[in-house]
Amino acid sequence: MCGIVGAVAQRNIVPVLIEGLRRLEYRGYDSCGVAVLAGGEPHRARSVARVADLDEQVRETHLEGVTGIAHTRWATHGAPVTNNAHPIFSRNALALVHNGIIENYESLRETLRGKGYEFVSQTDTEVIAHLIHSLYRGDLFAAVREAVQQLHGAYAIAVEHKDQPNTVVGARQGSPLVVGLGEGENFLASDALALAGSTERFIFLEEGDVCELTLERVRVADRDGNDVQREVRTVAAYGGAVELGPYRHFMQKEIFEQPRAISDTIPQADSFDASLFGDAAAKAFGEIDNLLILACGTSYYSGLTAKYWLESIAKIPTQVEIASEYRYRDSVPNPKSLVVVISQSGETADTLAALKHAQSLGHKHTLSVCNVGTSAMVRLTELSFLTHAGREIGVASTKAFTTQLVALFVLAATLGKLRGHVDASLEADYVRQLRHLPAALNSVLALEPQIIAWSEDFSRKENALFLGRGLHYPIALEGALKLKEISYIHAEAYPAGELKHGPLALVTEAMPVVTVAPNDALLEKLKSNMQEVRARGGELYVFADSDTRIVSEEGLHVIRMPEHYGLLSPILHVVPLQLLAYHTACSRGTDVDKPRNLAKSVTVE
Repeated sequence: MCGIVGAVAQRNIVPVLIEGLRRLEYRGYDSCGVAVLAGGEPHRARSVARVADLDEQVRETHLEGVTGIAHTRWATHGAPVTNNAHPIFSRNALALVHNGIIENYESLRETLRGKGYEFVSQTDTEVIAHLIHSLYRGDLFAAVREAVQQLHGAYAIAVEHKDQPNTVVGARQGSPLVVGLGEGENFLASDALALAGSTERFIFLEEGDVCELTLERVRVADRDGNDVQREVRTVAAYGGAVELGPYRHFMQKEIFEQPRAISDTIPQADSFDASLFGDAAAKAFGEIDNLLILACGTSYYSGLTAKYWLESIAKIPTQVEIASEYRYRDSVPNPKSLVVVISQSGETADTLAALKHAQSLGHKHTLSVCNVGTSAMVRLTELSFLTHAGREIGVASTKAFTTQLVALFVLAATLGKLRGHVDASLEADYVRQLRHLPAALNSVLALEPQIIAWSEDFSRKENALFLGRGLHYPIALEGALKLKEISYIHAEAYPAGELKHGPLALVTEAMPVVTVAPNDALLEKLKSNMQEVRARGGELYVFADSDTRIVSEEGLHVIRMPEHYGLLSPILHVVPLQLLAYHTACSRGTDVDKPRNLAKSVTVE
């Protein structure tokens, strides 16, 4: 979602700011901008196009400065137009960028209007800029500290003022912000990735922190106004720009990177040991009697899949909740629950808020499944399991999802072993199956030409149904989500047994019905559901295991999966659904990697 980059240096900092924005482009944005202090005034450039357009503006106007802030904005309050793009100015003296949402902006705006401030944007951000300006008495750090006490909601901000030309002040509450430490220069960003190549030393600010950056020092105060020393962490620099190579889009590249990502995520050990989840895991796992999984979007579907594994393998009751709903209802906390939060970025606002809510209710055992080891989520949980998907640029998650599934299967097998349900023979079998997954996935990826043929039919449709049963119902949900996200075709998923309870009314020859058909205990039931579709003239598109005896005929199109993979079958069956969505979107000419209205990292509620 929105991205922040800021810097104080003894050199022209604009190229660093622009490069930082480029590194954050994958998160999704509608507009971008940069502001520097030069000649005693703030100067800015803003664009509702891409960062490349902003860079061109900067070069044409020779925008330069040693102190600056920059931003990529995903619109919440106000349309994605230039007036709403950040940085936002206050009386041509102060410039500010902001991630998050200010919930009490309307009342603050009326108060500030009463003090003579004119509002020229529709953003909640402009309230923060004018508020800090109204409180400025020669000390920007003090003004920001005073202002944030009046803000309700989530924010990460970076501010500069013309009267303090070598200072940038930042603050965070509910949105991530990191400080980058340099030699004779210091940096601020919403993600350490933005500062790759500039520094490897970071301070990850905590909730309520306010920081002041100058050339020679960084000052941090906590929410109570006390100066504090935060830990400095060394984070190895990321490599250069991610290249597409022979692929058309990053999404396609990332689909084909899944065998390697899964191989990197699978533990190297020959056994499922609690230590895979942290030093305190053995004790924590011995004290729990159920799991509560909290996640959003694709990560939520990985949690739904994990529920089947956890209850089947570990025999442990598991509840899965949408994180954005969990903290807004009355729930009954159980101190013997293990709360599992799942997020690719580890900064998903709704999931972080749900985690903190669970902790406030007394849940002491928490575990994060995440792709970013330095994220807020990993720092907040007692235990963690890091996936190794690498950078995922495409907004529609692919390799992050399948590596999450691997992590959750390892959790189920580990708990099953500790609870006496997985003996040495079964453990060895699970290890073998995991290690064969990359090879099995390569066989599935070889189906791409057949899926491309299907995508031509799908590209002409406006609606689709996805069906799955049991362990594969969440995979059907994920397939429908992928099609919606990038092709803009309306798609819904149902447990196949629910067809006759309503969705069957939608089935006509114009409604393709995608079916996930593994050779499991529910296969014969699923075949009956497929016959219900055919009897109503529906067109079936079936991904079937090789031994299901489902063959293509009129109204029934079948792509045969290379092998049945038992409990790990969902990891294989989701890949052709990813490819179907991808190639359908290509046929429709949509922006596959950056679909409209969506962002990669959802850092606001």
